[in-house]
Amino acid sequence: MQNSVIKLSGISKSFPGVKALQNVELELYRGQVTALIGENGAGKSTLVKTMTGIYQPDEGEISVNGKVVVLGSAHDAFSHGITAIHQETVLFDEMSVAENIYLGHTPKTKFKTIDWKKLYSDATSILNDIGAPHIDAHTKLKEISIANKHLVAVARALSVEADIVIMDEPTAALSHKEIEDLFKLVDKLKSDGKAILFISHKFDEIYRIAERYTVFRDGQMVGCGMLSETSQDEIVQMMVGRSVDQIFPKRSSSIGAPVLHIENYNHPTEFADINFELNRGEILGFYGLVGAGRSELMQALFGITRPSSGTLTIAGEEITLKGPADAVKAGIVYLPEERGKQGVVLDLPIVENISLPSLHTTSRNGFLRMANELALARKYAERLDLRAASLSQHAGTLSGGNQQKVVIAKWLAVEPNIIILDEPTKGVDIGSKAAVHSFMAELVAEGLSVIMVSSEIPEVMGMSDRIIVMRDGLIAEVFQNDDSLTAETLIRSAAGIEEQVA
Repeated sequence: MQNSVIKLSGISKSFPGVKALQNVELELYRGQVTALIGENGAGKSTLVKTMTGIYQPDEGEISVNGKVVVLGSAHDAFSHGITAIHQETVLFDEMSVAENIYLGHTPKTKFKTIDWKKLYSDATSILNDIGAPHIDAHTKLKEISIANKHLVAVARALSVEADIVIMDEPTAALSHKEIEDLFKLVDKLKSDGKAILFISHKFDEIYRIAERYTVFRDGQMVGCGMLSETSQDEIVQMMVGRSVDQIFPKRSSSIGAPVLHIENYNHPTEFADINFELNRGEILGFYGLVGAGRSELMQALFGITRPSSGTLTIAGEEITLKGPADAVKAGIVYLPEERGKQGVVLDLPIVENISLPSLHTTSRNGFLRMANELALARKYAERLDLRAASLSQHAGTLSGGNQQKVVIAKWLAVEPNIIILDEPTKGVDIGSKAAVHSFMAELVAEGLSVIMVSSEIPEVMGMSDRIIVMRDGLIAEVFQNDDSLTAETLIRSAAGIEEQVA
């Protein structure tokens, strides 16, 4: 049995209300690719940040070449030969390719100034070594393609003589040909003896490039081994591995006539050929993996972005959304995934956050009536059981769950007909999750219609009447959420894995 280059033992990491990693194990081996597999939110990103010194574990230890190390910073990770290539390249457009490659460790002259000649010479040499001689080291980064930026990120990784290379969804923004070129580069890294951690949701890529696998679920390592000895079925079962019915009891629903009809919705880069209906009193779930285009579609339905073609019809009337104000006027509201950036104004008090979209009802003759504003905010804060010292407390001081309640409250105050929830329980504690789910059930019981985007299979199966699965910007399949639907079926549809016939 060969020795591992890096070994993580008993790693745990917690955040307020969330146990992100629980006693996880991981080993990477020289000259091999280990695929890290798991649903969104399984703990993969937290593990990568722990390995690269961004987070420090609460428990456990990390060994490199048999020696226990402490990775207190990204610089510490660099010094131990650990580097990461992310889905979105963390590089600087206004700097040259060579400057990006050697940022933070530029070669110096004897006078401690940058040795520009050596900088460009060494950068050119590395680019040649990785099969990218077409990239000019003197070119500004903003002038090259996304695929070439990934190659620059790889060159940067190799410039620190890394033995351990982490590739986090590296193919998400690449074409088929660019993916094949990247795989050739991975093969070269393997032949050079690098230990590689490859994170991807795409099973065809995993089986093409990796020898080993490790599966995470709910912050725990639930399986590992050789891919040659493990079927896709077994890995899917490891990814899911839980009873949905126990978490979300079935609810009764009374679904009415269609209230929203989307026909041939297209966007130049995000989604294409989108067709679906939403019915009165229905929760319509949207499931998919990273890059599926779900959030981008929801933003178009709320008027944040404009589709290139297609029609949106509400209650039989075709409507053109020029912006979010048009959507709100038409009865559509949207709770974004990034609530801290797009949902609440962190520096404003709760009362002003809740009343913000409803100023026309709390004002008269252009003057704000504070008594009306306070009454509106109190009504919906009480309805949602918002926990705060007072309504004058700033939203930025609230927990994630209570911030989410503020966002829900501000949109309920405009009395919508359709509410879009994008990852409604992301980053909130279990108690707040239950409150959000209970409230969703109340909304549809009152006749509202809900579109829910979720990356959590228990949530999307536990709450939805129907489920639309998106993949690569397209609607892959639509499922009626009945007793015949399984978590494995959703995973297969989202990842593009065909059912195996016995």
